[in-house]
Amino acid sequence: MDFSGQRVLVTGAGKGIGRAVVEALAAADAEIVALSRTKSDLESLELEFGCRTILCDLADAAATRAAAKSALPIDLLVNNAGTTQLEPFLDAKVETFDWLMAVNAKAPMIIAQECARDMIARGVKGAIVNVSSMASFQGLPDHIAYCATKGALDAMTRVMASELGPHGIRVNGVNPVVTLTPMAVKAWSDKKKADSMLTRIPMGRFVEPEEVADVILYLLSPRASMVTGSSLPIDGGFRAR
Repeated sequence: MDFSGQRVLVTGAGKGIGRAVVEALAAADAEIVALSRTKSDLESLELEFGCRTILCDLADAAATRAAAKSALPIDLLVNNAGTTQLEPFLDAKVETFDWLMAVNAKAPMIIAQECARDMIARGVKGAIVNVSSMASFQGLPDHIAYCATKGALDAMTRVMASELGPHGIRVNGVNPVVTLTPMAVKAWSDKKKADSMLTRIPMGRFVEPEEVADVILYLLSPRASMVTGSSLPIDGGFRAR
């Protein structure tokens, strides 16, 4: 794929899926704006890929909007940033729920608003990919807040696709099963817990970040010109069982 002349904003770019997306886009000659809350990750991305970088904590709505505006103009957006904290339902804290909702749902909305307004003003028929999760479809123990935020993100993807389609802007989501990012390794470090999930995946393994990045690049590209409003599983057949 060739993304030369395309300016792409990638949030959560420092690690895992985000970094894999940056690497794939750089190989495809895109101009990349990388956003992360970790300064050392941004310094590494700038050194390795020549990205323009933005340091931002997406839990702060005002800072998120300012960061999105500072990234403009943007032709393509990958809303990848996300976080989690595991708590059983009966012990789940309101503060945890609010924090996860701010980062995983509110921040993608704010960033997409600013990027879409810019695309519309410039007459750009862009694309947005929201990185969701299989957790939006499944009720995972100890993931009450995380599941809720990813379900919200999928719903937002459908609304955004409906409203932005007339402007030529496509919006899709990807829903990976457990992907071997630092966050997932932490969440699935217990072998018994991991094995219980692996037995439900016909392909017999978890997803690599690069495999998610490949699908994201397809959805950003003109090859997906009539794909919008989708929530695309990347799950090795998880939902088939």
